[in-house]
Amino acid sequence: MYDIGVAVAGTGFIGPVHVEALQRLGIQVRGLLGSSPEKSERARQRLGLDRAYARYEDILADDGVQAVHLAVPNVLHYEMTSQALQAGKHVMCEKPLAMNASESARLVEQARASGLAAGVCYNIRFYPLNLEARARVARGDLGAIYSIVGSYVQDWLLYETDYNWRVLADQGGALRAVADIGTHWMDLVCSIAGLHVEAVFADLHTVHPVRRRPTGEVETFSGKQAAEEDLEAVEIATEDCGCILLRFKGGTRGVLWVSQVTAGRKNCLRYEIAGAHKALAWNSERPNELWIGHRDRPNENLIRDPALVDAGARGFINYPGGHNEGFPDTFKQCFRAFYDAIASGNPTREPLYPTFEEGHREVVLCEAILQSHREQRWVAV
Repeated sequence: MYDIGVAVAGTGFIGPVHVEALQRLGIQVRGLLGSSPEKSERARQRLGLDRAYARYEDILADDGVQAVHLAVPNVLHYEMTSQALQAGKHVMCEKPLAMNASESARLVEQARASGLAAGVCYNIRFYPLNLEARARVARGDLGAIYSIVGSYVQDWLLYETDYNWRVLADQGGALRAVADIGTHWMDLVCSIAGLHVEAVFADLHTVHPVRRRPTGEVETFSGKQAAEEDLEAVEIATEDCGCILLRFKGGTRGVLWVSQVTAGRKNCLRYEIAGAHKALAWNSERPNELWIGHRDRPNENLIRDPALVDAGARGFINYPGGHNEGFPDTFKQCFRAFYDAIASGNPTREPLYPTFEEGHREVVLCEAILQSHREQRWVAV
């Protein structure tokens, strides 16, 4: 049990995921905030919480709240994060940290000056076998890393009638597929490999330059279809898919394909890291398996089991081998790292949770990727 009170802002797809993960850790969720008092109250009842906040200012003024989780549209991240830090509250923010690198840099400095825990929810790091991959790279099992390749693909925006606020540049940012899911892949592989990207070359594509928006609200991943007469045309500037070449410091090469228009793939992240001695591969659709490739002996397939992994990964496994853990558990384990750091009394000392500095790095990467796409050339990061 953690002796801390938390409030969650956001009642859409991810906000309730945060609430449930926090509750599973035994953390007191004092209440949550929606985009209107009515939405706050409906979510409060659905999730069994004590309080529905009417305004964000009510969270900031609540002395029983020591930490805030932000699961709101991207355009709100900077201001709400800054206000929370000013109010002396730890912050766990959904990605991206901010709409541009100037904003995210200011948040890094503000968080650093505050001494508060400041994290970005790159939860995919916390699949246990990704932590195991990180441990194997760190101890030199792979040797020098030659290449990192992979993809992150979905199909929830496949049709021109698929619509969500994320497709709008003024709400989600100039990049969409790259910023929304591509940053998860880039954060993950950089975390595992301990490498930093030094240059990018991007080729992005908008499959549907015009989407047909329902006149009513559409939830993320809802799969709901509006009647033909309830649709209106909206011009779209954000990308549906694209390819990014990556050059890492030290000479490692990489390739990322990202798409939100790949039929049949609901939420599929894949990577393969090739080193001088062996290779590692993982697929989020089979998250409890880690493929280990060899040149001169049979390949291996490691099944998630606390008895078979590194001690660091073992600390983020709650069930024995054969009892699978999945997507909701990654939020729980990410928040475990965050609140363990707070409980230690020194939340900024070598944190395992994704920090504002790492969130800022992803925003900088996105800006370089966008510049590269527009100018069709390599861009230094």
